[in-house]
Amino acid sequence: MTVAWIYPGQGSQAVGMGRDLRNWQGAAQKLALARQMLGWDPLDLSEDQIHQTGYTQPALFTVSALLTDYLYAQGQAPACTAGHSLGEYSALYAAGVFDFETGLRLVALRGQLMEAAGDPPGHMAAVMGFDRDKLEHLCQMIPDVTLANDNSPDQVVISGSVEGVQAVCEQLQAKRTVPLKVSGAFHSPFMQAAAEEFAHTLRAVDFQPPRVPVYSNCTATASRDPQALKQALLAQMTAPVRWRETVLHMAADGIQEVWEIGPGNVLTGLVKRTVPALARRTVSSLSS
Repeated sequence: MTVAWIYPGQGSQAVGMGRDLRNWQGAAQKLALARQMLGWDPLDLSEDQIHQTGYTQPALFTVSALLTDYLYAQGQAPACTAGHSLGEYSALYAAGVFDFETGLRLVALRGQLMEAAGDPPGHMAAVMGFDRDKLEHLCQMIPDVTLANDNSPDQVVISGSVEGVQAVCEQLQAKRTVPLKVSGAFHSPFMQAAAEEFAHTLRAVDFQPPRVPVYSNCTATASRDPQALKQALLAQMTAPVRWRETVLHMAADGIQEVWEIGPGNVLTGLVKRTVPALARRTVSSLSS
């Protein structure tokens, strides 16, 4: 069966995630490196830290990367990879585009910049059960709000100013809207200053040709061109996550099963709602 490995982003974290990875000898060297680079243990976040972007992004990347290493050590390999938002870094690591140290350095910087990008303050909300045409119209008409995550046919996330997001939620009359506990308006123009600062570091990183195609968030298509993958990652912080389209393209490209590598099962749930025929599996711990 043709399998894609997919990687969750922020929102899938949980206290205690990845702790059983300490039991795998193959994780010891990278865990020691992560503790040295970060100054804290990515497998031991507190209840307070788990909600802080500067902590959760490096921790999620570490857990996903180590689970990836374990799968490879068991003789498993994907036909392609993809990740949702932060998960795109794990997908690039899994494809061999950069090494663990480089990925962790990038993710730690990304988390710090995004956490600091709260002036002016931004807001995000998940929207379920809505009229897509009306949503797109409202995002065009109401200032400072955009579609940030196109997750599935019936679930999206909007991002922007507090006033703009609230106005869209009020006028859309969706089945359900849920404000998100985030430190900024991610995947929107509110991240422009953070994106420009991050780009100075990212441009200097040498991307290797991937061993398998990688789907990018901002294009929803797969590539084996390292420069195309870098350009897509440069755009990612301010561009929408086109996850629904990514899943549709995977199915059209012949993928038959997806494995969600990392804590939770958010992405497999979105896959089920987008292409129910795709088989699904979660790998959130060594035991799974």
